[in-house]
Amino acid sequence: MSLPIMHSVAAMVFAATYFTCTSAVFHTQRQAVHKKLQYLLEPPVYAEVTARRGENVTLPCVLQTKPPRYKVKWTKLEPLHRGVENIVLITNGQAHKGYGLLGPRVSLRRAHPLDASLRISNLELEDDSKYRCELINGIVDESVTLTLRIEGIVFPYQSPNGRYKLNYQEAKEACQAQDATLATYKQLYRAWTEGLDWCNAGWLIDGTVHYPILHPRAHCGGETLLPGIRSYGPKDKTQDYFDAFCFTSITAGYVFFIGGHLNFTEALRVCREKGAELARVGQLYSAWRFRGLDRCDGGWLYDGSVRFPITTPRERCGGLSEPGVRNFGFPEKTQGLYGAYCYR
Repeated sequence: MSLPIMHSVAAMVFAATYFTCTSAVFHTQRQAVHKKLQYLLEPPVYAEVTARRGENVTLPCVLQTKPPRYKVKWTKLEPLHRGVENIVLITNGQAHKGYGLLGPRVSLRRAHPLDASLRISNLELEDDSKYRCELINGIVDESVTLTLRIEGIVFPYQSPNGRYKLNYQEAKEACQAQDATLATYKQLYRAWTEGLDWCNAGWLIDGTVHYPILHPRAHCGGETLLPGIRSYGPKDKTQDYFDAFCFTSITAGYVFFIGGHLNFTEALRVCREKGAELARVGQLYSAWRFRGLDRCDGGWLYDGSVRFPITTPRERCGGLSEPGVRNFGFPEKTQGLYGAYCYR
């Protein structure tokens, strides 16, 4: 199976009723206006900053005017832990201090006296989230919220033991082992609009289970359903078993191929001889998506699977018409039939 990228309007097809809103709802939304900000500048609606893993980024927060005494508090909003504040930085306008896991990587931009923008260095996959800039002035406070989106790719992942063998924690660990994280719903939705069509249900980071369908078919929920994200809803994290949808981004290193008729142990060895290691699945997807890796040769990966990345589909190279990462599954590790994809 493959993970195609489709550049067509069809990839954006969704149930029309999902986006339909009545005039009454629209009127209610227009009435839900935030109070006018006195000290902070309102960012553009749906303000979003996009960057890749490893890059540095600035989340803008600018004061219109300075109160005599105030604090600005930056908080990462954790959707999985509602009501819990994950403070990352506090400043009184003179000095600032970072907190938590993000603390060592955050600072203030300070481009001018009214600038309270947050800088995050060496972005990680887990930094993808909403962030709140809150000005506290005595008993008065006001805030603005921005979204940091890590540009990346979602890929489905199955246990070496077969389909639907992962509970939630195992799915989370499986993605981490492949240089990835469990995807969010927004990441899966974006991947669907870009062409992800997959018939096996997988865990997401919020404990829900979904699968994305572009081409409805009989053996995949039925032909009468519209394209969209099929949902199983929240599932029992310890008792229910599915596959996983993993999310990764660009990597600092690169993937290269070594040809030959190698078994798994030999593939491990030849990569080490080149000062590298067998690539993780997430690293291969990243190399395909961001580096344009195109190779029509099956190669071992670190998890014992055999795959190959295709950027330009062609005859006798997987038999599919769309770009993607082809998967041979998990052959017997003693089979000396494949090359090796190494990461350095």
